Amino acid sequence: MKPSDLISLLRPGSDHPAAVGTLGPPGTSSEVASKRYAIQMTGPDGPPVDIRLFDTYEEAGEALRAREVSHIVVANAYKGIYQFYMDPTVELAGVFVMDTPLYGIAMRRGAGPVPDVPIIASHPSPEPIIAQLLPDPHATYKVIHHDSTSAAARAVVDGTSDLALTTMPAARLHDLEFISKTRPIRMVWSVFSGTAHAHEKEPVPCYS
Repeated sequence: MKPSDLISLLRPGSDHPAAVGTLGPPGTSSEVASKRYAIQMTGPDGPPVDIRLFDTYEEAGEALRAREVSHIVVANAYKGIYQFYMDPTVELAGVFVMDTPLYGIAMRRGAGPVPDVPIIASHPSPEPIIAQLLPDPHATYKVIHHDSTSAAARAVVDGTSDLALTTMPAARLHDLEFISKTRPIRMVWSVFSGTAHAHEKEPVPCYS
C-alpha cells in the first residue's frame, strides 16, 4: 500500500456530503482529509462539496448539530473525539485511513540561528514526534500547544514561537522552511453526520 492510498471503510449507502466541516485554519491535515473524503464520496466529476474550516473540532460539531454542514471529519488521534461517539444527536457515518501530509519542524525563512532551547508550537496530538524529528543539538525544548498544526505555523510567523511542528501545506502557506527531516502519520479519520431522531434509532446487535 502506497502512503498516498486512501483506504475506504465507509458504510455502504452513506449519504453524499453537501458540506463538510473540520479543523482549520487552511493547511491542516484535517482539511486535506476532508477534501479526500468529499472526492471519494462524490467522485472526481461529482458536484463540488463545500469544505468549511473551524477553529476547533467542537465548533465543527456545533455546526453539524445546527445543520450548517452535513458531515464533519475528525482525526481519531484527537483526544476529544469520544464526545462525538457518545453524542446521541451525532452518528458515525464511516471511517477511512489516510496518511497525513508530511510533518516536520519548521522555522521562519531567514530567521537566523535556532535558540539552544527553542519554543516549539504544536497541536497536542502529534507532539510525540517532535523528539523524533528535532535535530540533535536541540534535545531540550519547550512546547506551546495550539489548536491545529496550521495555527502552530502561524505562531512562528507571529513571533510567539521559534519553531513549529507543522505540515508541508501549512509551512508553504506561512512561508516557513523545515530544519528537520519530514514524515507522514498514518491516521484513521472518522466521519460523522447528524441524526434527526436519535432516540428512534434501532439498536445494532453486537456479535462476538
